[in-house]
Amino acid sequence: MTASRNVDEGPPGGGRFDEAGDATRRTYLALERTYLAWWRTGLTSLTVALAFGKIAPELTDGPTWPSQLLGVCFALLGVAFIVYGLRRDLTVAGAVRRGAYAHPDRRVLLALTAAGVVLGVAVVLLVIADAG
Repeated sequence: MTASRNVDEGPPGGGRFDEAGDATRRTYLALERTYLAWWRTGLTSLTVALAFGKIAPELTDGPTWPSQLLGVCFALLGVAFIVYGLRRDLTVAGAVRRGAYAHPDRRVLLALTAAGVVLGVAVVLLVIADAG
């Protein structure tokens, strides 16, 4: 069994903690995780696009264009998430270097939210229409 280290002992390997440098490193790692989250969200939207655009039309006897249109819209949403994720990453990284904070662009967040709500309602309507 290993004994836990006392915080007052200093960092592993000796030396001193660089509180400002360590905080900056943690901030950059958090920024990297956030950028990857934008990518995961974009890739998820692209997966949903593939499901609606290619798989769903094969499973229905009705018109295929509504599912294909939803697929295209989800693909565009996925691309928007990936592009905005990069833009946000670059903006926040620059702000961190300057010791500042960069607020997210509320217009972009509103547009992404609105797109998600509209697509969600469209999915509900498509499911209801296909069930009838």
